[in-house]
Amino acid sequence: MSKIVEGLFYAQSHEWLKVEGKIGTIGITDYAQESLGAIVFVDLPEIGASVAQAKEFGAVESVKAASDLLAPASGKVVQINQDVIDDPEKINHDAYGAWLIKIELSNPSEVKKLLSDADYCAISK
Repeated sequence: MSKIVEGLFYAQSHEWLKVEGKIGTIGITDYAQESLGAIVFVDLPEIGASVAQAKEFGAVESVKAASDLLAPASGKVVQINQDVIDDPEKINHDAYGAWLIKIELSNPSEVKKLLSDADYCAISK
């Protein structure tokens, strides 16, 4: 079974969101990386770009498939994880440690539309 971290918020599209004040850290779930297989490429937006909840903000490619990344919340990109761009397989080794982007949340109430860890566990089996 895939690892699910308590205290995070989850999108049905298998991205996770960690909220710390006005900053949201976004990554893909363990379930998503297992489904994709060996990740070989990550495409992320530039710092300063705007992302919108449930809209595409990038992509990950594996040896099996490519998958669009959908933002679990809206905001402005304040940081990207260059480590995962340089070594995409880090996501396969630690999906929750290998975050993708950090955003300044523009509408924190959007988090209410996301799944709790318990709810996400029920759909990712």
